[in-house]
Formats: sequence, C-alpha cells, structure tokens
Amino acid sequence: MFRWLADAVLLLHLAVVLFVTAGPLLSVLGHWRGWPVVNGLKFRLLHGALLGIVIMQAWLGQLCPLTLLESWLRVQGGEAGYGGNSFIGHWVGRLLFYEAPMAVFAAVYSAFGALVLAVWWWVPLQRQPLRYASQTP
Repeated sequence: MFRWLADAVLLLHLAVVLFVTAGPLLSVLGHWRGWPVVNGLKFRLLHGALLGIVIMQAWLGQLCPLTLLESWLRVQGGEAGYGGNSFIGHWVGRLLFYEAPMAVFAAVYSAFGALVLAVWWWVPLQRQPLRYASQTP
C-alpha cells in the first residue's frame, strides 16, 4: 500500500512540475488562441504561488514536501528513498530528480521566475470574458 501511495505522490509531483513549467507557454498560447482560463486571475495566481514556493524552497535549501512525503512512503513500504524501485518510481523519478548543488536549482528557478514575470507583463490578465466573432452582444 505504501508503495502505491508513493507512486501516486510521485505522479502528483510530476503533474505539478508540468503545470509550473508549462504555465508561461500556456499563457502565451492561450492569449493568442483566446483561451479565457489561462488568461484569468485564478490560473495566474495558482501558477505564481506554486512557482514562488519552489523558488523559496530552493533559496532556503529545503526539499519539496512532495519529495519528502514520497520518500517517507517508500521507506515505510520497504524501498529506498525517493524515486524508488517501482516502474513509476524509476522512470518518473528520472524525469524529476537531478543531482546538483541547491544554489544551481535556486538560480535556475529564479531565472524561470523572471521569465514568468516577463510573460505576465507581456500577456496581461483578461479581466472580462473574451468575446468571439460568433457571439452576439
């Protein structure tokens, strides 16, 4: 049971990473294509909050709580720490976990944060629902 829970946490972690890394692209593409969700305040605040947490953790030298939870669950299930021995643990772990000094992660995450701020400036929030040519007022 612990191994399955660890795999579920790892997949959630992957989903969070994909959301955070795809956020700027989704904002630009959504602005161009007229997708109201990615141009809305809720999307931007959620994306910004998650990225802010990642940047803060890196600067403080802390691991992600999802990494810690997955590692704890794997140890409880008799495996090695994070990125354990399961199929999901092995392959998703290879995508998510890299060895480098924490300062490298802090610099990369901060640069990505600067890119996100630039996208926020370049692609302003959509404060009203978008109107399409086929809609009547």
